[in-house]
Amino acid sequence: MFYQPGTTDHNLPHDPFKACVVPRPIGWISTTSPTGVSNLAPYSQFNNLTFDPPYVMFSSNQTVTGERKDTVVNAESTGTFVWNLATWELREAMNMTAQQFPYGVDEFEKAGLSKELSKVVRGVPMVKESPVRFECEYHSTVRLPGNPPMGTVDVVIGKVVAVHIDDRVLTNGLLDVKKTKPIARCGYYQYAVVEDTFEMVIPGMSEDVLYGLEGNARRNGQRAKEGLPKQAEEQLEGAEGL
Repeated sequence: MFYQPGTTDHNLPHDPFKACVVPRPIGWISTTSPTGVSNLAPYSQFNNLTFDPPYVMFSSNQTVTGERKDTVVNAESTGTFVWNLATWELREAMNMTAQQFPYGVDEFEKAGLSKELSKVVRGVPMVKESPVRFECEYHSTVRLPGNPPMGTVDVVIGKVVAVHIDDRVLTNGLLDVKKTKPIARCGYYQYAVVEDTFEMVIPGMSEDVLYGLEGNARRNGQRAKEGLPKQAEEQLEGAEGL
């Protein structure tokens, strides 16, 4: 099949676009309003952007009434937000927080989740039951125009300033997905759970390229002091986009 979005119809019972880009990490974002009201909501368009320093992003379509989501308003107003890892054990609670409650409703309470206050950014509740959490400082919003009423989207970018990892999900110094069992968004109303992994190392790559793929900020700082040889520059160009 072939179709052009917004121009020709795909002629399928359901739109396939989101089902093509899978699995997508879930941005389970907690914020606080300027008046101190807690908010927690999942966003299926979330990812990391870079590693030194680390940045993440989540995108939030506006509501059917053309309003911006509470999470976006809170992040911009307070300059802070927290990402919480959504796991298999927390799937029902995550799904509960996806409801569009009236402004001022505390989704933590609705989902029966415990709060733990952030340590670096001020006053943002984190999901205590989540094994991995990022405290973030708001950086910027890119607003992409779309078709009404819901097409316009706010892409919110934040700098990660603190990372919380439960020691129980570490194995030999590695974050173990067999222990965290993160869930991811697929197409339609489908989700996936990650329970296993496999490794592939790019053949012929220098250590400079490999530490970048790993996201090793410590090694990146050391390499900046040492200088970058020509060979590594060429290999970095070849590995662009990974």
